[in-house]
Amino acid sequence: MKLINWISSSLRAKLLMMFLCLTVIPLIGIGLVSYQKSYNTVYENSKASAVLTADQLAQNLETLFIDSGKLLELGSHPRVLHFLYSQNDTYEDAKEILRTIDSYRQTYKYESVLNITMINLYGRGISERRGVFQLDKNPLRNPHFTYLINHPDSVLNIPPLDSQPLDRVDGLQEKPGISIMAAVKQRITHEVIGFIIIDLDDSEVGRFCDEVIIGETGFFYVIDASGRPIFTPSRLDRDNILPDSDMLASLASGTLSSYVDKSKGVPKFIFASSSQATGWKIIGQVPLQEIVKEADSIRQLIIVSVALSILFAVSLHFFISSRLTRPLKLLKNKMKLAASGFLESKVTPSGKDEIADLGRSFNIMLGKIKSLLEQNIREQEEIKKAELRALQAQINPHFLYNTLDSILWMAEAGKNDRVITLVESLSRLFRISLSKGRDWITLEKEIEHVHSYLVIQQMRYRDILDYEIETDPELRSCSVLKMTLQPIVENALYHGIKNKRGKGLIKVSARKTETNELLLTVRDNGCGMTPEKLEQLQRNLLNRRMPAETGEEVSGGFGLHNVHQRIKLFYGDQYGVRIDSVPQEGTIVTISIPMKAGD
Repeated sequence: MKLINWISSSLRAKLLMMFLCLTVIPLIGIGLVSYQKSYNTVYENSKASAVLTADQLAQNLETLFIDSGKLLELGSHPRVLHFLYSQNDTYEDAKEILRTIDSYRQTYKYESVLNITMINLYGRGISERRGVFQLDKNPLRNPHFTYLINHPDSVLNIPPLDSQPLDRVDGLQEKPGISIMAAVKQRITHEVIGFIIIDLDDSEVGRFCDEVIIGETGFFYVIDASGRPIFTPSRLDRDNILPDSDMLASLASGTLSSYVDKSKGVPKFIFASSSQATGWKIIGQVPLQEIVKEADSIRQLIIVSVALSILFAVSLHFFISSRLTRPLKLLKNKMKLAASGFLESKVTPSGKDEIADLGRSFNIMLGKIKSLLEQNIREQEEIKKAELRALQAQINPHFLYNTLDSILWMAEAGKNDRVITLVESLSRLFRISLSKGRDWITLEKEIEHVHSYLVIQQMRYRDILDYEIETDPELRSCSVLKMTLQPIVENALYHGIKNKRGKGLIKVSARKTETNELLLTVRDNGCGMTPEKLEQLQRNLLNRRMPAETGEEVSGGFGLHNVHQRIKLFYGDQYGVRIDSVPQEGTIVTISIPMKAGD
């Protein structure tokens, strides 16, 4: 699961898996196919080479027996026929036969022929070594002679184990060799009248078996038609090394030409090659590991080559993927910084590829985002200013309407002195309200503004209104948002004092808190508000929208809402207006703003 998560979350891991699929897997497949092909080729070539060597020995045997078999023609020579048929030949006849044999030797150079013997049915014979001789035993007791009597057209090839040379029978104790036997027939009646025996030197076959090897320890040996070993290397223990008799019989009969023997020790490759002239089989036997030794070397070479190719491919992948993913990682980190709000985290693209284009596009995007944010900030500031202007536009006409109404009432009553005082106070009030377009004035000016307002209102409501203003002289230089107190005082008058019986008091004060905040308080002893009205007024203060002035709004809601929203626009949401009221006792409005030194 961790591996899957790592692959799915890493571009480099995905590239690695793709690279492995596209390179490593084909390399392994090619290596396996190459090894299998090379193994089969080397195996077949090694077998063919070993079989070719065996065929060479078989060819040598063929040549030996075919060339030596030409001496069987002596059996049809008239002198030989006469010698074998008659019992009274002369010395000259025997000498002539020996001269004929010597002429054959001189003509065909029979170096492998040890002796040539001719013998009749009565045991009287002639040979190169002994001349004319007489056997002590009946020759028909010899099984080979008996076989030739019954099969006069056959030629017997007798291996050393089965050969019984006539001179050995006579006690000369010479080493037996290969013998070729054939019947000698009378020309007219084709009756068997004797036998011809050619004794051959088997040292060449024995030397081949002793000296010719296959691989490092492989060897050759010869079996007869029955599967019996007749020539084996002198150094071998045939009972422990040679196959069992059933397998040798199968090889001798030709039903099995080659197989891998796993019955004794290490697996061995055993194969056979035939000699047509003799009917014998030349058997090669070699450990399978030796015959495929070259294939194993090729396998190791292929494994090393594939491993080096994989190592090179993976190293190349890490080099290429690092070159590809490094700018992507850099871009990723820069994007994280940009997402956290740091818009100066631009990349430095290098090159002209798609990743470099992506980096340049990212830089352009950051520039546009930054530009849009700056534009948005400017627009928000303009919106704040526009909202302030709209709030002031709502406050000023409201107050001006009430003041002009008072001036009109006094003028109609002929109270000119009061009209002059009222107009002068109104002039000071509006001069401070305008303040040359500035939004911020000192607390001293704001107090003077409220004082002018209260002077005007006291002239209208002198029978019901008294006021007090208390401020610390040290706070008068603080900067405040203009027209902050006047709407609150106006609400205290119209919604608190006017609805009370008897004379009312409005008290304005300013003080500094321990947290460096400026608290402006407007207190009246008017009629106050019920808990229900107070709760509704507080909900309206939380509402961003301005309440409609229908005459049925909650007492004091219009002016309080304006001041509350102005303070939040300029100072933040943690500042604003707080209202406390008790029915028939009065209302306290507290304005909290941060301390700010005047310009």
